[in-house]
Amino acid sequence: MTLDFLPTADIETLRFRAGVLAAIRQFFDQRDHFEVDTPLLSQDRVIDSNIEPFVIPQAVGGQDLFLQTSPEFAMKRLLVAGAKAIYQLDKVFRRDERGQRHNPEFTMLEWYAVGTDHQQQMQFTEELVRRVFELSPVRQLPTAPFRRSSYQEAFQRQLGIDVFKLDGAALSEVARQHAVNVPESQAADDRDGWLNLLLAELIEPLLGRDVPEFLYDYPSSQAALARVRPGPPAVAERFELYLDGIELCNGYHELADPEELRERIRQTWTTREGDPPVSSRLLQAMESGLPPCSGVALGVDRLVMLAAGKTRLDEVIAFPIERC
Repeated sequence: MTLDFLPTADIETLRFRAGVLAAIRQFFDQRDHFEVDTPLLSQDRVIDSNIEPFVIPQAVGGQDLFLQTSPEFAMKRLLVAGAKAIYQLDKVFRRDERGQRHNPEFTMLEWYAVGTDHQQQMQFTEELVRRVFELSPVRQLPTAPFRRSSYQEAFQRQLGIDVFKLDGAALSEVARQHAVNVPESQAADDRDGWLNLLLAELIEPLLGRDVPEFLYDYPSSQAALARVRPGPPAVAERFELYLDGIELCNGYHELADPEELRERIRQTWTTREGDPPVSSRLLQAMESGLPPCSGVALGVDRLVMLAAGKTRLDEVIAFPIERC
């Protein structure tokens, strides 16, 4: 008799998880962020070319709908409507993401605050993560402040290179010198591809090993929906938080220029089939005026996993994709 009807997480871990979710809501409520509830289905498709959404073809009136990969677009529309500080704790969905630390359906915490930047959000994120770890029966965080390293500093520290000055050919040589396993799909002239490969193989595993660590100010070519600060070098005002070499969140000083957003959508669509959308509800909202703001998206399952002393997401999720 198979037992695949049972959860992969034990009941005590699920009880701990419930406590974490309650503490997260209390944390935001105490800081005057109110919880919002946006649709799981969207007419807008994710812009990031590295994320593939689930598509429901011809769902309404012959139009495709997408399961949300993040509530970002809808939450920004609420900021345009007048919300000042909001958060959402909900399920999101991403195709082709399955592994020890991935599940196609996962729990994301996302929040935005008007009048803040990515530097302020790093401090806010640190306070939130510390609050969660206060609940842990197996692990406490060091009292030292979370480390903050710029993208450039991290490469200099680990590899001794000024990564902003290297082109694709030079980066490929760095990969060769460090015996990095290069996938066949890696194009020789894809500079961002080489940057991501070196980051994943040589930098990320060492981040947040003694104390949680923020990596901030990414290359401007990797801005996604973050603002770009002029250089030299020009950098994207965004950050990620790492603990034990595991990425926990992604934060942006948010792009507010609709024309720049339109151009980034066009550039992203060069890697996809079909024509880019000529409009979207996010574009319409930004044309109405997105206020200066910052936002963060945090993977709750990973945070619970680390706080509970587990090594696999399946140990903190009741029913992963194979048992849904």
